[in-house]
Amino acid sequence: MSRERATALLMDFDGVLRRWDPAVAAGVEREYGLTEGVLGDIAMSWGLLQPVLTGQVSHAQWMDSVADALTPSVGDPGRARAAVEEWQRHRGEVDLDVLAFLREVRAAGVRVGLGTNATDLLDADLAALGLTDEFDAVVNSAVVGVNKPAKEYFQAACAALETSPSRVLFVDDEDRNVSGARVAGLSAHRWTGPGDLRYLRAALAY
Repeated sequence: MSRERATALLMDFDGVLRRWDPAVAAGVEREYGLTEGVLGDIAMSWGLLQPVLTGQVSHAQWMDSVADALTPSVGDPGRARAAVEEWQRHRGEVDLDVLAFLREVRAAGVRVGLGTNATDLLDADLAALGLTDEFDAVVNSAVVGVNKPAKEYFQAACAALETSPSRVLFVDDEDRNVSGARVAGLSAHRWTGPGDLRYLRAALAY
């Protein structure tokens, strides 16, 4: 039995629509004499990351925790905080191919949602990147209170899109999130790059 055609698209943010330049973190780490990759390793450690993704702490509090954890490596709290602040000034770049695709999809009448594990800084980031008006719904884990790949997250996303799960196509660059979406009843595609856009156009058949 074939699936119903998707009438809504739920698109991940980081790694799909927003790209991060690894040279930024690497440059800060060199400047402050840090081990390569340490900023990301600390920030993405689940003990620090999970509370901010579910709205239990703010983005600023998360970065304070990163600076605290970094302090032994640089020997001075002020220097650790300066390194984190410099790293955080870069807010990523928009993949223009993906943005053009989203605009094309919306113009064809497909509802488009942003489905992201993010912090309370998301709205400011969207504004800074000129993306505020590009979605019919923004589903931020920090607002929902639960993060991908939980079923409850995808239920909230479908409700925000006013579309049943069987009619939503979800796109993400992480296997665990794709698997979680499928468990929740959505169609899902693992993003590997702009070359996937041809497939997504065919899947939406708008």
